[in-house]
Amino acid sequence: MDDSLILEVADFEHDVLTGIYSEETGKPQPLRFTIKVRMKPLPHYDADTSLEDSKNYMDLKFAASGALPEGVHFKLIEAVADHVCETLFLQDKRVEAVTVKIVKLAIAEAGEKIGITLHRERRE
Repeated sequence: MDDSLILEVADFEHDVLTGIYSEETGKPQPLRFTIKVRMKPLPHYDADTSLEDSKNYMDLKFAASGALPEGVHFKLIEAVADHVCETLFLQDKRVEAVTVKIVKLAIAEAGEKIGITLHRERRE
């Protein structure tokens, strides 16, 4: 098995126009994102390995917030997750795979986690 490096941002919350909730209220829906990005690691990391030799974690947050088009209503949260994946693939050719988990906070009634997980591999 090859080595891999997984970068992760967990439990990042952002409001997105999506689903029946947004359709009925006209308001964005609060979503909780967990994003994992798989990259090929360097053979070794030492104390002075450059920051450019990895990916900035803020890029993962940006893909689930600032990179989402303003005012666009995503009918399915799967489309939101797909947009996040595509953004990360376009940002960095070193990204091999992306997993996006989205929990819909507005429709939980008893603390349950309702949502989806989408995994995409880079297509060559």
